Amino acid sequence: MSKFIIKQAKSGIMFNLVASNGEVVATSEAYTSLSACKKGIASVQRNASSDVEDLTAKEGKKVKGAKYEVYKDKRGEYRFRLKATNGQIVVVGESYKAMANCMNGIKSIKTGAPKAAIVDMRKAEPAPKKSTKK
Repeated sequence: MSKFIIKQAKSGIMFNLVASNGEVVATSEAYTSLSACKKGIASVQRNASSDVEDLTAKEGKKVKGAKYEVYKDKRGEYRFRLKATNGQIVVVGESYKAMANCMNGIKSIKTGAPKAAIVDMRKAEPAPKKSTKK
């Protein structure tokens, strides 16, 4: 089963969507609060079934609203990003050498994200030390 893993980043709180095989499928930006991070997860779950817009095709289908955009990065590898209806990027995918593998990453989000568990892996705050003075 897929799961969203919340973790602490240098610049805030972020999440990865991990597929049932343990592979990271998508990564979020850094958020300033846990609440904002959970809203990002909810956006992925809400928009998981969106259509794909292939930016590598000369005359590809244009998609309005929430969508996955497939593109080539600087190394010529395929990547995707999931955009919400407001145009904001919610998650980005890993890089893939083949388009078919990139599409499999999107399929993994479509099938796994809506019911994925949310696991908070941030370190728990240490309990305050008790004074030993009497």
